[in-house]
Amino acid sequence: MASTIPINYALLVAVILFALGLIGILVRRNLVFILMSIEIMLNATGLAFVATGSRVGQADGQIMFMLVLTLAAAEVAVGLALILRIYYGFKTLDADALSRMRG
Repeated sequence: MASTIPINYALLVAVILFALGLIGILVRRNLVFILMSIEIMLNATGLAFVATGSRVGQADGQIMFMLVLTLAAAEVAVGLALILRIYYGFKTLDADALSRMRG
């Protein structure tokens, strides 16, 4: 017997995850936590795509989730490289310290 989760619950979880990621971006000042919050937001959008694709009975949601995962992997690679470069330049991961950048 296969039980399915109603789309309302899946979308509610996606909205909660997205809101938590947005709050993490707005409240935290550490660049690593900001990067993790962006990842949470991307996972929330992926969950919304999979839930709606499952509801319609199409694989489009799963394909979009693969695109979101690819985007998340690229974002992490570039984001971590930038964070390392900022840490070596400023010796801090505080986002407010970036206001001292010149160029």
